[in-house]
Amino acid sequence: MTETFFPRALHTVLHLLTALLVGPLLPGLINKVKARIAGRAGPPVLQLYYDLAKLARKETLRSRTTTWVFLAGPVGTVAAGLVASLLVPFGHMPAPLHFQGDVILFAYLFGLARFLTVLSALDTGSSFEGMGAAREVRFAVLCEPALFLGFAALAKSTDSLSLSTMLASPGFTLSRAAGPLMLVLAGWLVVYLAENSRIPVDDPNTHLELTMIHEVMVLDHSGRPFALVLYGASLKLLVLAALILGPVLPRTSSPWLDWGAYYLGLLLLAGMVGVIESITARFRMNKVPQFLVAGVLATAFAFLLMLV
Repeated sequence: MTETFFPRALHTVLHLLTALLVGPLLPGLINKVKARIAGRAGPPVLQLYYDLAKLARKETLRSRTTTWVFLAGPVGTVAAGLVASLLVPFGHMPAPLHFQGDVILFAYLFGLARFLTVLSALDTGSSFEGMGAAREVRFAVLCEPALFLGFAALAKSTDSLSLSTMLASPGFTLSRAAGPLMLVLAGWLVVYLAENSRIPVDDPNTHLELTMIHEVMVLDHSGRPFALVLYGASLKLLVLAALILGPVLPRTSSPWLDWGAYYLGLLLLAGMVGVIESITARFRMNKVPQFLVAGVLATAFAFLLMLV
């Protein structure tokens, strides 16, 4: 019993440390890949860690029109991301919290975070941030069906509604569901880019009024609240990456090799996002819904194939 408990405790600790510390590394890797492709040195990979430390020491400035709702967005985003990180498996080890139906809680945690972020933007009384909030909600309506249809396809294949089973099923990629799985991953890649405000849906570095979506909602945040916004965004980047990596990572006889494969998968996924952003232009606003609908159709076809 002790030999079984001890490794499981170690895996839980490693899971928690990964959720808390690795997130800010991913934006740095993406930016480094983009800089290298452009022939530049680029910022350090650990740049976001430095930025978070600097923002934590800065004074917070707030508009007189804001209330406590203004701070609910940054706090709620981090809280929802941390809870979601406990539900999704990293590698092939079960998540620290897993139960039948946790997939529903996982999805709606990010829905709650978006709701609080939108309220935070509207609380400023700025029509500019209200425009960004409207865009965010509009595109989220097209992201959520793709996410849920992908979950439905995996649930049909594994006969489970727990993420720890759906994403860590051994030999899943070699089964008859390999074809539908590719469609699910294609749809989820669209969701991954959209939910994390990446090109071609959004540009996290832009400050042009006509093209901003997510960034416009957090323009009034500063100091520690803005640090929470940046940390919450990096945490979401990490947690949603586990959805894509889980079904495709090879499962070995050693849990530590599985962890190594997971970290390598994170590096490769961050590199792929960097390449996509380097070779792809940002879509015009009226083209974004078409891109998101393509993700919905991919996961919908995957679910229909699983019913055959």
